[in-house]
Amino acid sequence: MAKTRPGKKDIDSYTIRGTNKVVRAGDCVLMRPSDTGKAPYVARIEKIEVDGRNNVKVRVRWYYRPEESIGGRRQFHGAKELFLSDHYDVQSAHTIEGKCTVHSFKNYTKLENVGAEDYYCRFEYKAATGGFTPDRVAVYCKCEMPYNPDDLMVQCEGCKDWYHPACVGMTIEEAKKLDRFVCSECSSDVDIKKSQAAFSASPVADAKVITLFLNPT
Repeated sequence: MAKTRPGKKDIDSYTIRGTNKVVRAGDCVLMRPSDTGKAPYVARIEKIEVDGRNNVKVRVRWYYRPEESIGGRRQFHGAKELFLSDHYDVQSAHTIEGKCTVHSFKNYTKLENVGAEDYYCRFEYKAATGGFTPDRVAVYCKCEMPYNPDDLMVQCEGCKDWYHPACVGMTIEEAKKLDRFVCSECSSDVDIKKSQAAFSASPVADAKVITLFLNPT
């Protein structure tokens, strides 16, 4: 007579093999890829379960890197940017390599130091269609591109818009030496006299109303 398959039960936590790090539902983790030449996959744990043979499985919701999306990586995507996808999976807990933190975009831009295990997410991603939520995002500069936290930008004292140094004819080294910056459109305004640091705030706090359509047509 065939034996019945051992039942499964949910557990609250799992200690990553070979470490003392404990993960729970809601935590973000790095998972070992099948191709050793690739970077670890990033996922959010939804549930942890164990069967009668002590095999631990995790139900995860995958984060996609920009290059893994249908539209591919674009100029404004940061090196640590991820998309929270609608792709769920069940994996062996043994494939978890470590913990990581996926910050909101706003919180990420406030980090004084970005560690190897720090990432950020500003979009949710539909894996089947390539659609994003939200499907529009604030843009800046003459090039009207979304903010990439990896890129240095300078703020105009007049219009308060943010600009890439290259878009206003400066090198990054020149931009770093600025005490103040006025764009060409505002430079004729003689009332702009107040001096301030060029990098006093993050562009995240000064979004323009112009938006960029992201979803594929």
